[in-house]
Amino acid sequence: MLLLILTGLAWMMQIMSMMKFLINYGVKFSSFVYLTSLMIPFIVSIIVPFVTFIATIFIYNKMISENEITVMAASGLSPWQLGKPAIKLALIITILHFILSVWIVPSSQTMFYNTQWNLRYGLAHLKLQESAFTKMAPGLVVYVDSVSGQDLSQVMLSDMRDTNNQMLIFAERGKLVSTIHGLSIVTDNGSLQMYGKNGFSTGTFDSFDMDLNLSDSDTDASFRVRRIPTWNLLNALMNQDDSRKHKKTLVELCTRFINPFMNLILAIVCVLILLKSSLLRRRASFAPVMAVLSMAGIMAAYMSVSNMVASITDFLLVAFGTFVLLIVLIGLLIKK
Repeated sequence: MLLLILTGLAWMMQIMSMMKFLINYGVKFSSFVYLTSLMIPFIVSIIVPFVTFIATIFIYNKMISENEITVMAASGLSPWQLGKPAIKLALIITILHFILSVWIVPSSQTMFYNTQWNLRYGLAHLKLQESAFTKMAPGLVVYVDSVSGQDLSQVMLSDMRDTNNQMLIFAERGKLVSTIHGLSIVTDNGSLQMYGKNGFSTGTFDSFDMDLNLSDSDTDASFRVRRIPTWNLLNALMNQDDSRKHKKTLVELCTRFINPFMNLILAIVCVLILLKSSLLRRRASFAPVMAVLSMAGIMAAYMSVSNMVASITDFLLVAFGTFVLLIVLIGLLIKK
């Protein structure tokens, strides 16, 4: 229930943050909802360790306050036996989180970015208004006299995005074409005016194919590691020369392979602090606060260290440290 509530709240925040996309590009509301829903697996992968911790602390603190833990401990159950239900639940969630991070999130993120591109720049979204100037991008304006599907008549295209190569096209006919490289407009029987470093030039043409180049020009922005399949990400790790991309890849691998184990670690930390404190002669009322502070410290340390990973050696050290911490926590819980 907690996971559903927090995921719903995060999804609503995502919808609000992308509302500008809905207004500016005029996409259908159903398409907009579908686009934002593709972010749900990624949202779940972020919040599920915190949800596991909150659920554990809520249940065990309630049992302690009602003296149920005290009675079970007096009947001979050890802290390890009392903590088994939370550990079993955390183990199941860890496995599901691992599947989510390694397979489902990359697939959903691929669909998200592809759908976002199609809604922004694809033929399914683009609707040129007749006898009106349509701003397709900053500095790129298209005017058409009439539109019939993807066929255009009396086309005027003004491309002022590059100050060193400004272009103005007039054509009798045009056609919007979607290619693997993006959206293009093919014009027939027209004239071309260009202004750049070499001055002003003009000419006529029978056919002119112009790539509108609407996608992001920043190559780093196009390198979104979340949408790369895990196996391809591992292969790319061995062949990358760009240190910045190499670091992004390692950080993403930490998220996919190590972050799921935070479910187990946080659940054990919570159980360990609450159970050990509840069995003291004077029950520690500050135990929930200690558990919350411990959770915050562990997650802050993990996120800081994982974001500083710059080599495969660093990645292996973070993985080794995570497993050592997990074993130490289990040992402390088993110890009477």
